[in-house]
Amino acid sequence: MTSLRHPQSRESKCIASLCAAIDRCPIIDNHAHPLLRPSALSRHPLMSLTTEASDDAIHSTWSSLAHIRATKQLATVLQCDPNWESVVNCIEKKRFEFAEDWVVQCLEGIESILIDDGLDGEDDAYEYDWHDSFTRSKCKRIVRIEKVAQDLIDAHLKEVSEEEDGKPSFEAIIANFEEHINKAIADPEVVAFKSVICYRTGLDIPREPDEEAAKAIFEQISADYKTMGGGFKRLEHAALNSLLVHRTAFLIQESESQSKKPLQFHTGLGDNDITLNKASPSHLQDFIKEHPKCPIVLLHASYPFTREAGYLASVYSNVYADIGEVFPCLSQDGQEQVVRQILELCPWSKVMWSTDGHWFPETYLLAVKQIREVLKTVMCEYVQKEAVGWKAAIRLSRDVLFNNANKLYDLFIPFTELYEDEDITPATHHRSDYEILDAFLKGRPTPQFLRIYWNDYTSCPRTRVVPFRRVMSMLEQDAPVTLGITKASLALLQNDSSIPGVAPTGEWRIHPDFSSLREGPVMGHVSTYGDFREQDGSKVTICPRTLLAQIVEDASDAGLTFLLGFEIEFVVLRRDDENAGPRFKSLPPNGHAWSLSRPLADTTVMKLLSDIVEELERIDVFVEQLHSESAPGQYEICLPPQTPLAAIDTVLHVREVISNLAANWDYRVTLHPKPFPNSPGTASHVHMSITSPGGGDKALYNSFYAGILKHMGSITAFTYANPTSYDRMGDSVWAGGRWVAWGTQNRETALRKIENSHWELKILDGTANPYLALAAILAMGTKGVVDEEELVWGDCEMDPAGLTENDRKELNVMDMLPASLEEAIEALKKDEIMQGTLGEEVVDRYVAVKEAEMKMYETMGTEQMREWVLERY
Repeated sequence: MTSLRHPQSRESKCIASLCAAIDRCPIIDNHAHPLLRPSALSRHPLMSLTTEASDDAIHSTWSSLAHIRATKQLATVLQCDPNWESVVNCIEKKRFEFAEDWVVQCLEGIESILIDDGLDGEDDAYEYDWHDSFTRSKCKRIVRIEKVAQDLIDAHLKEVSEEEDGKPSFEAIIANFEEHINKAIADPEVVAFKSVICYRTGLDIPREPDEEAAKAIFEQISADYKTMGGGFKRLEHAALNSLLVHRTAFLIQESESQSKKPLQFHTGLGDNDITLNKASPSHLQDFIKEHPKCPIVLLHASYPFTREAGYLASVYSNVYADIGEVFPCLSQDGQEQVVRQILELCPWSKVMWSTDGHWFPETYLLAVKQIREVLKTVMCEYVQKEAVGWKAAIRLSRDVLFNNANKLYDLFIPFTELYEDEDITPATHHRSDYEILDAFLKGRPTPQFLRIYWNDYTSCPRTRVVPFRRVMSMLEQDAPVTLGITKASLALLQNDSSIPGVAPTGEWRIHPDFSSLREGPVMGHVSTYGDFREQDGSKVTICPRTLLAQIVEDASDAGLTFLLGFEIEFVVLRRDDENAGPRFKSLPPNGHAWSLSRPLADTTVMKLLSDIVEELERIDVFVEQLHSESAPGQYEICLPPQTPLAAIDTVLHVREVISNLAANWDYRVTLHPKPFPNSPGTASHVHMSITSPGGGDKALYNSFYAGILKHMGSITAFTYANPTSYDRMGDSVWAGGRWVAWGTQNRETALRKIENSHWELKILDGTANPYLALAAILAMGTKGVVDEEELVWGDCEMDPAGLTENDRKELNVMDMLPASLEEAIEALKKDEIMQGTLGEEVVDRYVAVKEAEMKMYETMGTEQMREWVLERY
């Protein structure tokens, strides 16, 4: 059958997707006011929905384009006649019969509201957190500083007037004000501050406050206090108002938090209480320069000074432009012009939106409805004119409505699209690379380079370095950040020779996983860990990181999730490039031993260790323990537990950080399993816990570790991945021994049980590719659970090397671990279950690489091989 319908053009599909994305985008309302209690509704005119006019001026509002449009829109929602009288009657009915349901309908699509609860008539309104019932995420509070100050002044003067010898104190007021501001800065419920100095004395704030003039004003207020019937209610004194705004900005700027809470300013549009020529944000330029680290938000589109707001936000890093309140107070044409004007110059990453909703829920409904209409009109126009791509237009809309406020106010709300059909379960939105990177960079300097790492089959960390401007350019053009890498990259030895049968032909794409972003390992660089993909985006089955992700997913399907925590043992070596002999030498023994305090007395090494911990904390990796190990210059740091991929990304990045910091002190740090024949070896133990429901069930975790023990011989091929690994293997040296065994708190067994499902694998070192090693371990453990494997090995309470023959039979400690990499590879070749689980292609490639590597080592002498491994691990 031939269709008579014309296929939808690509452009129309893009436009349809853009409009749908705008309609489904949740909104963070970055500035609004509380709703009125029912008892107070009648005291406020509903006509104020679309105007700032009051008294007699409000009666002309019915003939404004904004009011006419709002009437039609409300009539459509209320399903009544499109006239104001019908709309009012329906709203009155809603208030009486369906009050809460009506509020729910009016606030639909709003994720969270940031509420300035300092309006006059606050007793008539609900508290800010009452609104939580009507938004998907909790609402937060904005502190109006003039309200704080006038309440403090009133309370102080009242107290003083009631005391016989009371004397007003300007210094006490300022100190009390600063105390309140600091308390609000520390309060997680407060996300911002607000100043209405625009209403009181204008935005022409001097660059430096005049404290003497402010004090004189306070003294005059104090003298007049007794004649103020009803107390002090309005702070409108230029010098005093300016001083308080400056003090607030200073306290924000000097707060200990890396992320500063913004200071919002009412600008432009307002009632007749504003002096219009002092409402332009251009007056704030000196103030902005004075407080460059205080984030400043210019509210209400600064209308009619919108371009001025856009200019300031474009040239000052700490200034942001809000385009609220003009919805619904302007006509549709006016609103569209506001959006166009703000985008003429201002980057959209500096623009956010608010309802300025207040008193009536209908103000929220109209504002939300109108911003979606206007964004669709303007964005579709820009796409059709090719001013911006349709995907970029979607990102722009989401940033303005949600992401920018989420980032600026540190809300940490996950982006979840809205669905009109209640039968559809909302799907969690997977943040784009752009969104992840944008959130990561908040409060950080823009880096110069992005590193994209992968770990090859010899566990060499390899990386590509991309100028950060190139990364941003790709993201801005909606292009994925990927790089072409030869398919031979997972067939290389440490000297870049490839295994037999693999030529440098064909190309994969490496995709950085931006969820692994970390600063470092050097200043000006940020790093990610990547996955290989085919040109069509399909998975590369032999990619180690992709393999682990698949194994973790398979385990999750079986009801298992895990946490991993790594210990990093490393040896600090002295470089000696001038003299003959070994290039890397051990530090003097100096009584070095396990957990002794003496090794920490070496001030230079201790400075290096301090730098390591400090740098890791700076990049949000928090070391749990640090201590000396047994060999000279050997130390260990313990990392916190994470999910498998995150834990391995972290341990690899920490190794890079440690190596780079050591180089700064002219040291070399090595993970060599046995750098010196007569000193203890170096491992990379991993702690494992089952975190899924039932993980603490003894029968379950026994089966998990039984699966690991059953395949321990072939697992060793991945965990002891270098011939030197087997130099470390030994009995009675706390290295995990040579036997397939486990024991409770027994450091001489390959598996040490610590508590319930928390066990430690001790036969793992820094030459292993941790993605491959943990893929094998978790895969065999999961297999053990699925097969309900019995833990036929008994709890070994002593050194397995000292067991009698009868003890061995009783505990089933009968099998020894492979004594060499050759033996481990042979065990892997014979393990059909391991091959079937990891995939024959993975195992074949790994075996081929390891056999080629061993052949290469055969040409080296003992010392040459030691230096070779020291240089690379």
